[in-house]
Amino acid sequence: MPDRVHPPRIVKPLNKVFVALLRLGIPISRDESPVVLTVPGRNTGKPRSTPVTPINIDGARYVVNGYPGADWVANVRAAREVTLTRGRHLERVRMVELSPEDARPVLRVFPALVPTGAELMKRVGLLTEGTPDEFETLAGRCPVFRIEPIT
Repeated sequence: MPDRVHPPRIVKPLNKVFVALLRLGIPISRDESPVVLTVPGRNTGKPRSTPVTPINIDGARYVVNGYPGADWVANVRAAREVTLTRGRHLERVRMVELSPEDARPVLRVFPALVPTGAELMKRVGLLTEGTPDEFETLAGRCPVFRIEPIT
């Protein structure tokens, strides 16, 4: 499998719409609550925003990358600190990338918590069935980040 998977062409323009709606506080999904992740671009330093869906597991929050090679992941790795926005609520957080071993349990529950994201991953060919076992095999390929508050 390639190191980078390109999402369908419609995703980029849709993400711009989703970012605008989320900034207005308008929900865009029945999944867990999506937010806007904003991080400085690693080359330009300009803010780059993308919608993500944090998931809550045992009191911790995580974000799963749905497309290997996504630019937002490289930007988060470079910056480590990001802003999450939902409506008027802004939260500055640290993103800690999990090891593949630690990512497996998060990936296993992802399809149940974010079925829309799981379906998109199936559409681009990352998965065939979207079962928890199949999601677990994405550990090390689709990064998973734990969201930690900045104190």
